[in-house]
Amino acid sequence: MPDRNAQNAPKDSLGHSLADVARLLAEKKLPPVDRWAPTNTGDSFMRIAADGSWFHEGRIIPRPALVKLFSTILRREPNGLHVLVTPVEKLDIEVEDAPFVAVEATSEGAGKDRRIGFRLNTDDYVIAGPDHELRVETAEDGSPRPYLHVRGGLDALVARSVFYELVELALAEGGERVGLWSEGAFFDFGAAAA
Repeated sequence: MPDRNAQNAPKDSLGHSLADVARLLAEKKLPPVDRWAPTNTGDSFMRIAADGSWFHEGRIIPRPALVKLFSTILRREPNGLHVLVTPVEKLDIEVEDAPFVAVEATSEGAGKDRRIGFRLNTDDYVIAGPDHELRVETAEDGSPRPYLHVRGGLDALVARSVFYELVELALAEGGERVGLWSEGAFFDFGAAAA
């Protein structure tokens, strides 16, 4: 007999429930870029624009599969710079803002029992929680700049439309602070969301 709760669970635009997302995350194996220390270094002549577009030598990389592949070998160095790293080579890459963009959010549950899953522009998934913090900074013009920690110092800028959906959820809950829970952690949107 089919599980009614699973059938009625919120799904993202690709048809994934948060249970599906959790399973996909558990199955995903990324290269161990944090353990690689190649001595051959240089410049990749690549750039990730603020909107999440990837460029090589000034031209957009048109193949999403290639961008996804490069994103798996992206690392942030202790000095804040970004590199593409393999066991034999480490190449600088310019990142204008954050290397990823959270383009969709799926919420399940409410209050302290809520889970929020994000789909990135690379079709990777992140569930906000203690290891994947959601924070809101304030841009120079006073507008909110929400970010989600993805891994190893790498963040995703949360798309404005996605952030506004989250703010609507937070306001509908009517808590003392404007913010949301996910995976047992509370993320305060602060005055930036008001």
